[in-house]
Amino acid sequence: MRAIMSMQSWNLMAGLTRRRSRGIVEITSSTWLSNRRTRSLNAPSPVQQFGPCGRIMKTSALVTTIQDPASQRLTWAKNPLSVLVIKKVRDMSVLPPFIELVRWLTQEKSMIVFVEHSVMEDTMLSSNSGFMEIREKLNSFQDSKDDLTDKIDFIICLGGDGTLLYASLLFQKSVPPVMAFHLGSLGFLTPFKFDNFQQQVTNVLEGHAALTLRSRLRCIIVKKNEDKDKPQPNLLVLNEVVIDRGPSPYLSNIDLFLDRKYITSVQGDGLIISTPTGSTAYAVAAGASMIHPSVPAIMVTPICPHSLSFRPIVVPAGVELSIMLSPDARSTAWVSFDGRNQQELCADDSLQVTTSIYSLPSICAQDQISDWFDSLAECLHWNVRKRQKHFEELSDLAHCKYEDSLNSTSKDTLLVTD
Repeated sequence: MRAIMSMQSWNLMAGLTRRRSRGIVEITSSTWLSNRRTRSLNAPSPVQQFGPCGRIMKTSALVTTIQDPASQRLTWAKNPLSVLVIKKVRDMSVLPPFIELVRWLTQEKSMIVFVEHSVMEDTMLSSNSGFMEIREKLNSFQDSKDDLTDKIDFIICLGGDGTLLYASLLFQKSVPPVMAFHLGSLGFLTPFKFDNFQQQVTNVLEGHAALTLRSRLRCIIVKKNEDKDKPQPNLLVLNEVVIDRGPSPYLSNIDLFLDRKYITSVQGDGLIISTPTGSTAYAVAAGASMIHPSVPAIMVTPICPHSLSFRPIVVPAGVELSIMLSPDARSTAWVSFDGRNQQELCADDSLQVTTSIYSLPSICAQDQISDWFDSLAECLHWNVRKRQKHFEELSDLAHCKYEDSLNSTSKDTLLVTD
C-alpha cells in the first residue's frame, strides 16, 4: 500500500464512517453512496453487442425474466390461518419456548396450530400443566401418513438447522414460508432470536419481511430393470445428495455426466452434489467454497479423491447431472439425501440431479446479505484471527526505520572490521 495518498482519496476515506453491527463493519459515505450502482444481487445485464459486428442472437423462446433476489419480499394473498410448529427433538431447553409460542399463537393470534404426532405423545410435555391446557387445541400429523399440502400457510422452526431440513422433507413440492428461531447448536440457517418472538412473528404475519429463496435439488434414481418411460419418484433436498462407498472397503468408482455428456470418473470416498445452501454444510468440510444461497448454481465436490488435481467445481443451476457406477467399479455405491433415505446404487442404475422449481422460502431476520454474513461470522467464525498491531503515530514508523538503518550500518561495520 502506498504511504502517500492523493488528497482526493484521503478526503473520500475521511468521509467514511464505520459502524460495527454483529460482527460486520458497515461503511457509509455520502460520496460513495451517491456513486455506487443500484443495490442488486443480480449481476448487471451484459452488453449484447461485441465489437462492430458480433451480436447475441435473439430467440424469444429462450428469454427469461429473473427477479432480483434483493427485491424478494414476503406478501400474503390472504391472511394466514394455519401454522406448523417444528421443534428440536430430545432437547428439554426447547420445551418452555415451544409451549410459550404455541399458547400465544392459539390464544392471541387465533391460529390453527399443527405439530408432529410425537409431540402430543411426548412424556416430558405430558407432565407439563401449561402444555396440557392447550393440548386439545392442537392438530397433529404423521409425516409418513398425512399430506400437509394446502393445509399449512406458515412454518415456524424452533431448534437448529435440522428443523429446517425436516421442513424441507415434509413438503416435496411447494413449501410455505419458513421462519426459523435459533434454539439449537449451530443455527447457520436459523437467523431469528426468540427473545422478542411476538413482535417478530407479528411483523411476518403482516408481510414485513425479506425472503431468501433457497434452491433445492430434484433427485431421481432410475433402476436398471424399471421402465424408463414410467414416472419415477423423486426427492427434493435442501443441502446435498451424497454418493459414497458405504460399508465397502473399496474406492468409490463412479462416472459423472453433465447434460448426458461424460465429464469425469470419480475415484475416492465419494461425491457431494450440493445446493448453495448446502455449500456451508458437508461440502465446505470437504474443501469446497461457500456460495451465497441467492447464487443459481450446483456445487460438485469430491470426498477424499485419489487425485491431487481434483478440485470442487461449480456448474450452472439449469444443468442435469447424472451419476452411474463405472464399468470397472469393484462394488456398489450408496446414495443419501440430506443425510436420510439411504439407497444402494447398483450397476447400470443412474442418479439424476437437477435444480427443482420448488425452492424453500426462508424468511430473513434482516436481509439476504446481512443474515448470511452474520451466520458466517457467528457460527463458522469465518476469517477470525488476532488483529495486527498498528503504529501509534507516523513518527513511530520513522523512528523504527531509523533504528533499523543504524542496526544495518553497525552490522556492516563489524563485517568490514572482521
